[in-house]
Amino acid sequence: METVYYTSEMVTFSATNNPSEKHVPSATGTPPRRQLVSWLSLGALGTLGSAALISGLQPLGLIAAGVGYLVAASFALFVFRRGFPHPTLGSGNLVTLGRMAMIVSILAALGGNANPWVVVVIASVALALDGVDGLLARRENRVSEFGETLDMEVDSAFTVILAAGTLVAGSIGPLVLLLALPRYVFVAASWVAPWLRGPLPESLARKVICVIQVIALISLQVPGFWGVLTTPIVLAVGAILLWSFGRDGVFLWQARS
Repeated sequence: METVYYTSEMVTFSATNNPSEKHVPSATGTPPRRQLVSWLSLGALGTLGSAALISGLQPLGLIAAGVGYLVAASFALFVFRRGFPHPTLGSGNLVTLGRMAMIVSILAALGGNANPWVVVVIASVALALDGVDGLLARRENRVSEFGETLDMEVDSAFTVILAAGTLVAGSIGPLVLLLALPRYVFVAASWVAPWLRGPLPESLARKVICVIQVIALISLQVPGFWGVLTTPIVLAVGAILLWSFGRDGVFLWQARS
């Protein structure tokens, strides 16, 4: 049975959700866990490098990005310990790890005096790579609970980090949280109403809304980019985002057992 995971695009379907997944030795002799640690180490350097591009060598920016990456890497290792069924990480997971490093580096903007256009470029590349990881995982037969869970949380963190950067840049006030928190509110609601954890059918509209959500957040990194239209645009995107979550909630309510 396919299991649903709630992401920034709201759901990702997994073909593998086997709690008995084991670590399979690599044909090259390098265990996948060691591969993960190696790539996470390289990712730390990439994160700091991107952070330096964003805010120079300002200590606060580098510390924010470094601490953020430490948390993200620890989470990746924690999820990996649940089990990994393949002999190598696969290209898909490497793309996800690369996206994680780029996205976390945007935390450097919280230190102030960030170059907004560098943020836009890095965030745009991270968005462009979204979906590539899943495609590669399926093509290489490397689909796993680890990969899908990591991708889910990276996507969700992406919106929160962009929203935080927007607040610091002064593009808009707390209203921008309307574009970052719905997924977390939905998940929190599922603790009270377990039927919200049920499977959802694939939806092109859901995916398109996710892309619109992130594009809006990326554009808001540049103060004054939308001018007087900033608040109306945030409200419009927030409205369709809430509509999408609401539609899924109604579907799950009607499908509850």
